[in-house]
Amino acid sequence: MLAQSSTEELPAIPGKRYFAIGEVSKLCGVKPHVLRYWEQEFPQLEPDKRAGNRRYYRRQDVLLVREIRSLLYDQGFTIGGARQHLGK
Repeated sequence: MLAQSSTEELPAIPGKRYFAIGEVSKLCGVKPHVLRYWEQEFPQLEPDKRAGNRRYYRRQDVLLVREIRSLLYDQGFTIGGARQHLGK
């Protein structure tokens, strides 16, 4: 679950079907290169890729990125620990 501190600082997720990587970056407070790295580390995070390898994230992907961010930044998990925690 998200820690209280991280939900207060993050903007609300708009009611859209798909989000570009730049939008997800702003919504989740992480840089686009971090999102691309997390895609390699967390198998659950698989945005749709379309023409030109453009990534399109769904709402559930944005929520997952926020949870990963909370685990790593707020709760102090390592990437391996966060991966195990999410695998439950």
